[in-house]
Amino acid sequence: MKAAVIQKPPMLLDREATVAKTVESIKEAVREGASLLVFPEAYIPGYPTWIWRLKPGSDMALGNEIHARLRLHSVSLARGDLKPIQEAAKRHNVTIVLGINEIDLEVSGTTLFNTVVVIGPDGAILNRHRKLMPTNPERMVWGMGDASGLKVVDTPAGRLGSLICWENYMPLARYALYAQGIDIYVAPTWDTGESWLATMRHIAKEAGCWVIGTSTAMQGSDVPESIPELRKLFDANEWINDGDAVVIKPFGAIAAGPMHREKGILYAEIDAEAARRSRKSLDVSGHYSRPDVFSFSVDRRPKNPVVFED
Repeated sequence: MKAAVIQKPPMLLDREATVAKTVESIKEAVREGASLLVFPEAYIPGYPTWIWRLKPGSDMALGNEIHARLRLHSVSLARGDLKPIQEAAKRHNVTIVLGINEIDLEVSGTTLFNTVVVIGPDGAILNRHRKLMPTNPERMVWGMGDASGLKVVDTPAGRLGSLICWENYMPLARYALYAQGIDIYVAPTWDTGESWLATMRHIAKEAGCWVIGTSTAMQGSDVPESIPELRKLFDANEWINDGDAVVIKPFGAIAAGPMHREKGILYAEIDAEAARRSRKSLDVSGHYSRPDVFSFSVDRRPKNPVVFED
């Protein structure tokens, strides 16, 4: 099974343009024979990288204006904003893992979530996982998700699960995926660098599975001029994010990448059987666990803020 890790900048704060760009990337990866396609964290309509640069207090008005644009261009699954991508998945018979800014139009109408969806080759959404704990200033952008999407699902490439960015530093969240027979562990992120790559390799050895790390390669020149006070936040010549897409084999060897400061697609061959074989010596949720000593439970019931009884 050939995997494609898409490392291209989105059309920041433009949902329709980024959806169109996503469909074009799907076509490109399919031409190269890929059938598992992975996109970065919050790819539609882009990760809110400005939150790490705004000055508390003095930049509040600017932050509010940009957040309003993010809300207007976030993805509603109920509204069908991903239909062009779902149709592309079905047309090309591919599995897609995609990070989105998701807006909840069914309850609050305004709260956003950092979400990753898995779209199957029939175009159906196999899983929706909302980031459990946004990191630092991200908490001013996204609400906290519940565990209803903390699942591993069957795909033609193998059993696949995903955690977002610093969720991958949450040992119990990782273990919840390990305990569901995971073959391919996808980590959409905004993080890069040696410490992140070391984390990806550690997870591959700990879990005995394939690990795909995917971030966004992005320069200041990729930020649209339409964003207010653009040059106050980003220099046109800087690298905002280095990318560092990588594919790790079970037990920690690098299969492809890291793709550093390069906008494109990283490819790698993935064999789910290699993950299952690797767990012969170390299976942390199987023969290497100690349920007589440790106990762990996960509450995957949806935590809706209101229940209406008519």
